[in-house]
Amino acid sequence: MGPGIVILFSLFGVLNGQGGKQMSIEECCKDGRDRGIDNQDCTALPLISESTTCRIVQEQCCATVLEDTICTNGINMAKDQGGCDTQFPGSTCETKTAKMCCDCCLLGRAAQEKGLPCDHSLSLGYQCGLVSRACCDDGAPDVKTNALVSDKDKETLPGKDNPLLNECSNGLAKCAQECVGNGTCACFKGYKLKPDGKNCEDINECLLGASNCRGGERCINTLGSFRCQREVSCGTGYELTDSNNCKDIEECESGTHNCAPDFMCQNTQGSFRCRPKNQCGDGYIQDALGSCIDINECLAQTGPCHPGQSCMNTVGSFTCQRNSVNCGRGYHLNDNGNRCVDIDECKGPDGACAGHGCINLVGSFRCECKTGFIFNSISRVCEDINECRHYPGRLCAHKCENAVGSYKCSCTQGFKLASDGRNCDDLNECESSPCSQECANVYGSYQCYCRRGYQLSDRDGINCEDIDECALPTGGHICSYRCHNTPGSFHCNCPATGYTLAANGRSCQDVDECVTGTHTCSETESCFNVQGGFRCLSFECPPNYRRAGENRARVERSDTVRCVKSCQPNDISCVLDPVHSVSHTVISMPTFREFTRPEEIVFLRTMSLAHSSPHISSDIVFDILEGNVQNSFDIVKRQEHGIIVGVVRQVKPLIGPLNMVLKLAMNYVTSGVVSHRNIVSVHIFVSEFWF
Repeated sequence: MGPGIVILFSLFGVLNGQGGKQMSIEECCKDGRDRGIDNQDCTALPLISESTTCRIVQEQCCATVLEDTICTNGINMAKDQGGCDTQFPGSTCETKTAKMCCDCCLLGRAAQEKGLPCDHSLSLGYQCGLVSRACCDDGAPDVKTNALVSDKDKETLPGKDNPLLNECSNGLAKCAQECVGNGTCACFKGYKLKPDGKNCEDINECLLGASNCRGGERCINTLGSFRCQREVSCGTGYELTDSNNCKDIEECESGTHNCAPDFMCQNTQGSFRCRPKNQCGDGYIQDALGSCIDINECLAQTGPCHPGQSCMNTVGSFTCQRNSVNCGRGYHLNDNGNRCVDIDECKGPDGACAGHGCINLVGSFRCECKTGFIFNSISRVCEDINECRHYPGRLCAHKCENAVGSYKCSCTQGFKLASDGRNCDDLNECESSPCSQECANVYGSYQCYCRRGYQLSDRDGINCEDIDECALPTGGHICSYRCHNTPGSFHCNCPATGYTLAANGRSCQDVDECVTGTHTCSETESCFNVQGGFRCLSFECPPNYRRAGENRARVERSDTVRCVKSCQPNDISCVLDPVHSVSHTVISMPTFREFTRPEEIVFLRTMSLAHSSPHISSDIVFDILEGNVQNSFDIVKRQEHGIIVGVVRQVKPLIGPLNMVLKLAMNYVTSGVVSHRNIVSVHIFVSEFWF
């Protein structure tokens, strides 16, 4: 059991610092062993510390002492009587442990008698193996483990030339305690070599009966030795000496007493006493703290005064006075001191009622309280009546506040007290102009609102903040071009030239410089209005063509200059040329902000009917000859009111400013041959704006 206890101490000695009361593990174990010696229940020990570790050490050390005692009884039974079966009736834990130690000791003694080795290889368990080997070795001669090499051998092989010593010095022997040469291991006193020949184990002198403990003492095994301890502790105020005797502790000399500075320590057997340094005089007694307390002689002595006298205690003494008549409440002795008469409590400037009406009665008085007060018959004073508590909701419309002898009403926020002092009228807060712009009074409060173009502040609900109409989600659509915010409103702007603000103040309208006469075109040039400006263009008819005053193929939304063929007499090449007319037209377009579908921009109308005679094989073919940048345009043929029309469409978005000339052809085909052709040049001007 010795090695197990040492391991337990080592383990819990580390754990002791983890929390709880700071008490050493040795103190916890000592307390547990002492209680084990007293045969106390180890599972219900009184705790000496809040630490869980200390509680475990207490229980284990207590259990170890009990197990050692029980096991020793079993070993002694085996040694003295040589049998175990009939000596331990019952099946308790104690009897099982005692029987196990008894049986294991008999096993060791049997091995010794038969000459078998004590260190057998049977799997008996740790405690049974210890007991078996201890009883087997009991009585055998001690083995000297320190002198296994003779002096002669030492002289013969000294120093590094001795191979036996070299084997010890180079560490090959791997002995746990000592190496004595030739790889032989030895153990210190109190230990014996294990069967492996290298490690050592403790010899339990208490189990072997090899201790020299006296009667009344208990053998406790330790690593490599043992110690003797009294079976009965010395108790409080005593200490155990080296000679195992109990000696009184001199608390006064050692300074372990708790006497106050005004007290003197006096040692007694097993304890001490605190005596006060200062002595009290007559009429006083000293308490436990050394203070002098007056003695009430009237209570401490029997009749210190003569009959007919009363004892009156004084500080440090007493006096005797002649007995007098004791009048009851509301009465006092008359001037002669021989009769009790009524006291008029109502006399005096204030009387007994503190300003209220006072009525004297025989042996008493009564107060006539003012309005708002009530008479308390126990304390005999006029107390204020809390009208607000006695009549809740009946005195004031809103809030009632008690006052001394009365009450007063008040109103909640937004109201003012009416002239009757009870009801509340609505307060018109708008009269004090709390709002930055407009104020509307409501019952019990008010509401601020703002003029057009402003909004109420979310922070205080009082001030009005300008609404930035240009920053609203729809701000981009308020103005055609640019929006400028102003306090309470906004205004729209148009580009600097070519546009003017419409009557609605939001849209931008194109200025027709050609109509207003603000263009700069010469007399030889024609003015063509475009989005945001104008163009001065001059269209001359090619040779063999002349300008026509009327044209069949009209282009909507623009003016058209049309040149028709006019051949000279006998000009065969002119006559055979299929181009009958050359037209120029101008069209202005915005940059479409959202281009989602084709835009129809030019309509080429012909005079041909959609349903011609079935006997005549004729058709009109429309084509784009030049200027179709990135195939942004196409031309489709359809029927409108029975007439064939060619429609030029913008099929891809164009970003202005951009200028281009789209050259179109209307081919009149008869029996598969182009009979004649009309050429139309469309001058397209794309504005950078979307309006």
